[in-house]
Amino acid sequence: MAPIRPSLLCLAVFICFIRETTCCSLTTSAMAASPSAEIPFDFRLVHDGFASALVEDEDVDMEQYLLAYKELYKFFQLMGTVFSFVGSDVKAKIDILEDFSNSSDGQHFATVKSMIKYEMEQNLLKKKDYVSGSRTLLRLHRGLDFIKLFLQRVGELSDTDGTSSAGHEAYNATLAKHHPWIIRKGATVAMYALPTRKDLLIKVCGNNDECVQRALDVLPKMILAADEVYARTEQCYTENDLHGLP
Repeated sequence: MAPIRPSLLCLAVFICFIRETTCCSLTTSAMAASPSAEIPFDFRLVHDGFASALVEDEDVDMEQYLLAYKELYKFFQLMGTVFSFVGSDVKAKIDILEDFSNSSDGQHFATVKSMIKYEMEQNLLKKKDYVSGSRTLLRLHRGLDFIKLFLQRVGELSDTDGTSSAGHEAYNATLAKHHPWIIRKGATVAMYALPTRKDLLIKVCGNNDECVQRALDVLPKMILAADEVYARTEQCYTENDLHGLP
């Protein structure tokens, strides 16, 4: 039998990757395929959400965290299938956590620490058929690790530089360790389609030089706020030995 050519193997992997990352949520994937052109991604809203999420006692406010993540979800939508390995079910996870916050037990889901404490004390993390807020947040937390590192690397590039290397570097340092082989290979292939920095910023911010410059100006501050939110959340999961939640 003739050997399979590498190009055909990559194509097969990519097709399987797209199926794997989109089958879990038809609604979400449909939204990702047709993002709203009228509302571009706003780095400032992400910054403001994460900065406001930093509350006392080294804790993280869930409402502000989710506001920032809703804006990041817009970024994933605008990028389409290239980032489907991280964005395919973000909206569903945000909805789950907002439902907890709006429930009769909402006071227990006001911050990261209070949510983890409540679910552990009530033995909810091992309860069958319980959709865990701590587990749901952990998946968003891992995605944040990837996107903040990717955007940090993008900020270090020139306008004419390609962004695929930034994507590969960020993915290999973060999400790759949590994904099975088919997702890792598919993500690697998909990110070769990433554009230059200039084209990426135009895609997510709109074809407006002033808007793009504002994005570049606020990007370092946004990364700092996201880093601190990530560090606090990471510490909560480490202290409670919850990084291995299934």
